[in-house]
Amino acid sequence: MAEQSPPDMKRGHGKPRGGTSGKVADFRYKRPSRPDKRPKNKGARIGSASHDAKAPGARPSVIQSANVTPIPRGRKQAYAALDLGTNNCRLLIARPSGENFTVIDAFSRVVRLGEGLAASGRLSDESMDRTLAALHVCAEKLRRRHVHLARSVATEACRRASNGEAFIERVRRETGIVLDIISAQEEARLAVLGCHILLEDGEGPAVIFDIGGGSTELVLVEPSGAVPRIIDWMSVPWGVVSLTDTVTGSDDSEDERLDRYRRMRKTVRDSFKPFAERVREFAKGPHPIRLLGTSGTVTTLASLHLELPQYDRQAVDGLILPAQAMRDISVRLSHMSGVDRRKLPCIGDDRANLVVAGCAILESILDIWPSETLGVADRGIREGILRSLMAADATGDRSRAALQRMKEQDV
Repeated sequence: MAEQSPPDMKRGHGKPRGGTSGKVADFRYKRPSRPDKRPKNKGARIGSASHDAKAPGARPSVIQSANVTPIPRGRKQAYAALDLGTNNCRLLIARPSGENFTVIDAFSRVVRLGEGLAASGRLSDESMDRTLAALHVCAEKLRRRHVHLARSVATEACRRASNGEAFIERVRRETGIVLDIISAQEEARLAVLGCHILLEDGEGPAVIFDIGGGSTELVLVEPSGAVPRIIDWMSVPWGVVSLTDTVTGSDDSEDERLDRYRRMRKTVRDSFKPFAERVREFAKGPHPIRLLGTSGTVTTLASLHLELPQYDRQAVDGLILPAQAMRDISVRLSHMSGVDRRKLPCIGDDRANLVVAGCAILESILDIWPSETLGVADRGIREGILRSLMAADATGDRSRAALQRMKEQDV
């Protein structure tokens, strides 16, 4: 099983929607000012922590913006970003606040859209029904908040599934939400835009990565004055769902669990080889290597490192941890049974069967980019979309191409 090719290399339903690897030189964003002081506990912190509003009336939070042009006073329209991934459906609604934005509503639900996709190549009826139920909630929030501009994107599950386009059309008919199936390259760009302000200060290159449900994106970033530059990137179709479904094994004994984990590690390592070769010379520079991860895997492992009784976004977002501590937790989880993992705070039933695959991916990233520390971001694609929407709206960028990408939703 570990020797097989990544599933999207044999899709069988037309050409891929975007490249999976390549050099990109035009992703440039303004770098905001950083706070001088960092709280000290089990990990240093960087950037401004924030948490999503969980319901109408919840306390809003301010998230630093990477490239939003200041919004003229009086313009308080609501903007929305919806990210439909392989495992989760997430919505963020916010209003601009100078170079920042204030979250006024949010929604997140585990929908498991990509469940069974690795074996069948299709989205199942059950997974589509679960996802539609979540999207109906999102549509109601968009209506109630009188959203001015919105962009909704779908990622690897819809890219890979033979019935992905048909599902997108069904979503449009039943909810009014127009989902844009974005390429792996666009997914990487938005993730970087959403979280790169949390990179540790320093010179030399850094790697930002996003471990999703159906794919993982790695992006090599090099600061250039106040503007970071993306110089290389790669996307592989291994996320926590696709890797779990593809590299199967028994949970009955520790030996069987460790054998499966080793096969997961080899599968991911083989897929990362082209990127590992290209970034090897960058890793030999004179400056300390920096690494920033945005995903449920890194936030979950950070929560375990901090020994939190329950997940706390304010405690995790912007945290800087020893990379070895994350490796140690990954190894510990790979030894544990699913039953024991479910008992751990911040994991529970939803992540118990997926977190091991996330650990295998994380360790493989640490192998090719051996940073001594790991930055943790509980932000990414949605924040990147919001910043893009607000910046374009504030500068009057109303070109037909931009409007086509944004796909303002009539819900």
